[in-house]
Amino acid sequence: MSAQSTHQTEYPTTEKDATTESPWERRAIIDLANVRENVKRVAELVAPAAIMGIVKADGYGHGAVAVGRAALQAGATWLGCAHVSEALKLRVAGIEAPLLAWLHTPGTSFAAGIAANIDLAVSGWELEHVAAAATEAAQPARVHLKIDTGLGRNGSTPEDWEKLLGAAARYQEEGLMRVVGVFSHLAVADEPERPETDDQLEAFNQAIALAEDAGFDFEVRHIANTPAILSRPDSHYDMVRLGLGMYGLSPFPGESPETYGLRPAMKLVSRIANVKKVPAGHGVGYGLRYHTTEETYLGLVPMGYADGVPRGAMNAPVSINGTIYPVRGTIAMDQFVVDLGPDIDPEKILGSEVILFGGDGPSATEWADATGSINYEIVTRISPRVPRQLVEGTWGESGE
Repeated sequence: MSAQSTHQTEYPTTEKDATTESPWERRAIIDLANVRENVKRVAELVAPAAIMGIVKADGYGHGAVAVGRAALQAGATWLGCAHVSEALKLRVAGIEAPLLAWLHTPGTSFAAGIAANIDLAVSGWELEHVAAAATEAAQPARVHLKIDTGLGRNGSTPEDWEKLLGAAARYQEEGLMRVVGVFSHLAVADEPERPETDDQLEAFNQAIALAEDAGFDFEVRHIANTPAILSRPDSHYDMVRLGLGMYGLSPFPGESPETYGLRPAMKLVSRIANVKKVPAGHGVGYGLRYHTTEETYLGLVPMGYADGVPRGAMNAPVSINGTIYPVRGTIAMDQFVVDLGPDIDPEKILGSEVILFGGDGPSATEWADATGSINYEIVTRISPRVPRQLVEGTWGESGE
């Protein structure tokens, strides 16, 4: 096996280290070389705009610290998290790059974020809390003002925008904050033919103009997510927010990541734990929602929804020794069943590697299609029970 490193501290597990367990039972292999290549590819597309690598939700399940470092090494200059608590973990890990956190409640640790030099997004109500926290931290806050251009989640409404600008200006004059950014979020950039993105960009431009007329001098203006990065160059402004694309997945239905020069960064694997022959008409799984159509061999895979495998992924594909087999029956908490057909050698297939997705196996998008979901969810939901193995351009070949 080629040189690689393992990372277990963020994923407590009772299993042995994924690279020394013999044989290992399950693992998510994270190729950091692919993360770097994805960032470099996007940097070529968006230059001279900067890149904020989005590492919320523990780096979409890939490991926020490791992915964040890889992204910065490849040219990203910012990292973004949903919560201040996520950003604080990056600071504890020694990451010093600019960080933005944008999703808050009244209980958010604003003072801790300010003290750790974490930029804070403000949509309205947060402004007073951030000013009070800046007083507590004895340090001005760095703030990005968010305008709701049509998504309907966070962000000031256009009607309240000038009021927010006025309040932010007063706090800035008092030395409690420095408004360094303005941003918004697109709703349908993954459907490039829809006109709403044009409407949102126009609303964003109007909000920027009002803010600049009010005297704000922004370091960064940002609205583009991965689909907008790939389809709307006019949305790049000073910085783009690279989420899904950093992990090598396509945001567009029917289009592969390879179309954009992106490389998937996660490979999810397990092993066959049991093989047995059953007759035609044999039920499989809770609810007996599947019955075999012929005498066949069933293979048991020791991963389930407690590992983040979607419970409803009946008929999702897996790869075993280069052959694709379907998941059959309802996926359980710890295991699922695949139909191996009548012609396999059970002794040879027992213990074989099962690729759920990634590498030369099926894609995360195929699993999303099988569950009526999206590939974002498939990778993000992989649970801490699955050991992460960090590799550099190898995918961790079969064998120990």
